[in-house]
Amino acid sequence: MEQKLQQPPQEVLRDKGITAVGCIVDTDAFVRAEAFYDLIEEFSLRPNAVKIIGYKRDFDTASPYAIQMFGDKDLGKKGQIENGYVMEFLSREYDMLINYYTDDNLMMKLLSVKTPARLRVGFGSVDAKINDLILNTPLDDFKTFKTELKKYLTVFQEI
Repeated sequence: MEQKLQQPPQEVLRDKGITAVGCIVDTDAFVRAEAFYDLIEEFSLRPNAVKIIGYKRDFDTASPYAIQMFGDKDLGKKGQIENGYVMEFLSREYDMLINYYTDDNLMMKLLSVKTPARLRVGFGSVDAKINDLILNTPLDDFKTFKTELKKYLTVFQEI
């Protein structure tokens, strides 16, 4: 498992500009994961441009959630992720992957490196090799995160 994390994150060749956004969200620390749908309006994206998957240490697969979820139980014996939602998330290519978590968590890091994305955004408390852009905003202050993200994407001429 550790060797998978040592591999460079999966990159994709896509034109500059943000049209597809993936979000990995620690829903134990940030419960309003659906707030990422605000990025559709903020960045003038297509309605289905944002895909969110939430991580919860212990989640009941029978309980309804507003977003697709995964947890520690979804990790197979050989480090393979065994969750249909995760497999669907990984099957897409993203212009930007937002790693919205601050805990150094194996499952979220594994999903982060396996997700095909051109630009990765996250927090400084997580392994710096995973993210291209690190924002040091409080996890619970999504408004500031969104403002800072927009500022940097404008500087990088992505939006």
